[in-house]
Amino acid sequence: MTGQPLSDDPLHDAVEVREYFGDVYPRVRAFAEMLAEQGVERGLIGPREVGRLWERHLLNSAALSPFLGEGRVADVGSGAGLPGMVLAAMDPDRDYVLIEPMERRTQWLFEAARECGIDNVRILRGRAEEVVESVEADVVTARAVAAIDKLVKWCSPLLSPEGRFVLLKGRSAGDELERAKYTLRKHRLTGEVHTAGTIEGVEPTTVVVLSHS
Repeated sequence: MTGQPLSDDPLHDAVEVREYFGDVYPRVRAFAEMLAEQGVERGLIGPREVGRLWERHLLNSAALSPFLGEGRVADVGSGAGLPGMVLAAMDPDRDYVLIEPMERRTQWLFEAARECGIDNVRILRGRAEEVVESVEADVVTARAVAAIDKLVKWCSPLLSPEGRFVLLKGRSAGDELERAKYTLRKHRLTGEVHTAGTIEGVEPTTVVVLSHS
């Protein structure tokens, strides 16, 4: 059983996508093709997602890049490698740690990193609270893992003293920040909601940045 061809995705090999990613496009493309071929079979994405992989997943992940600042990045709940593997492919000179509790998904991440030539990632199996002794990051990223208050509680121990969270969120991000205000105050964090665009015609991504106040 194989996935659908990425050629069904109208953005696959589109000039705008190539220009957006520039020199790193071949690595991102290799990852996209591997995810399209194996993602459905391995339970990483739904069948309908292959035809919109670039718009819904790859560009969505890439939108975090301008908010990362400097330093080491830990991607929590990496799953299919979104956003961590995409960001690592875009940023080969930075170290990334991909943290994922499910064995079959960590195996996928190992294989994807090897086959796509993304060699600046370290992959750890476990939950955030289980890898505290192994990780100190300047940035924590996450996509569709948990609400903001839970992410802060679980992942703050991974951060360096001046570290930040850069999170992919939906349109209700402002409400989620409001619900997390007591947790943010406890951890001396302030939150900002950003709208991040990538290429023309693709819906902007909502990014939440939590910084130490």
